[in-house]
Amino acid sequence: MKAAWYSQNGAAREVLVVGDLPTPEPAAGEVRVRLHSSGANPSDVKSRRNRPVTAERIVPHSDGAGIIDKVGAGVPSSRVGERVWIWNGQWQRPMGTAAEFIALPSEQAVLLPENTDFAAAACLGIPALTAFQAVHLLGEIAGKTILVIGASSAVGHFTTQIATRQAGARVIGTVGSAEKAAHARKAGAEATIDYKTENVAERVKSLTGRRGADAIIDMDLSTTATLLEHDVLAPHGTLVCYGSNVGGNVPVFFPKLLTRSHDLRFFLVYDLTKEDRRSALSGIGEMLLAGTLDHVIGARFGLDDIAAAHEAVEGGRLIGNVVVTMP
Repeated sequence: MKAAWYSQNGAAREVLVVGDLPTPEPAAGEVRVRLHSSGANPSDVKSRRNRPVTAERIVPHSDGAGIIDKVGAGVPSSRVGERVWIWNGQWQRPMGTAAEFIALPSEQAVLLPENTDFAAAACLGIPALTAFQAVHLLGEIAGKTILVIGASSAVGHFTTQIATRQAGARVIGTVGSAEKAAHARKAGAEATIDYKTENVAERVKSLTGRRGADAIIDMDLSTTATLLEHDVLAPHGTLVCYGSNVGGNVPVFFPKLLTRSHDLRFFLVYDLTKEDRRSALSGIGEMLLAGTLDHVIGARFGLDDIAAAHEAVEGGRLIGNVVVTMP
């Protein structure tokens, strides 16, 4: 099969190789998927640059979509021919979705409704599941105000849709340009704040009658932590965080957390509990069937151009997901 891989950390064009690898066979409890698309996410490029290489070759990317063409022992043969999308394709294993085929546990290949194409489905594993879990951890939020940090990002775009369309919340989103503000508002954000030109804390308080947001869904604790000092989060509010641009310690202002009874929640989308994973898969599936989840593809690349795909993710200028299509 044709695949892309790297054997050492480094810049995309220096370490990514495209060539032929043996086509995998599904083991017991596994399915083999003939991939049509692969999603390139920020975590994939960070892994290529920094995560220790623990195998001779790492085929990158955890997200993808395609058709099951073979099953292993214990998996019903009726699954052959199913359209599916994939989660955790390259999590704690060397073989990801940047290839024509992938073999993986049957439960990691999720039935894909006919109304969703393969490119959109390659955006679900990390971005959509992260968004769903972030909203899910807040509990009942109908009528509440949620501050979404990075509302125009892939995760932020899904978060805004899920929070407003499914959970009935009011969303304020931070963005970095007028174009990104329009993108966030189209997804359902009632208001946007340009963090490059506006005082985020003052704007949030102005938009909430000085009370602060009831919750924050945060993509970068290293910057959002400083906002907590300025009463951006209302008393008894919750911050849900799924990332930080700083890998080391991030200081938080404890007196505010204590006196305003703030709740901090963290999660890693690769490591959800079985119950949370089941809930997220079910919720995303319902939205797909109902056609209430919009997908935006920022750029598409062929497998031979995977280095350019990684560079597009690293550039951070695109609005929407980066998808690699298979031959």
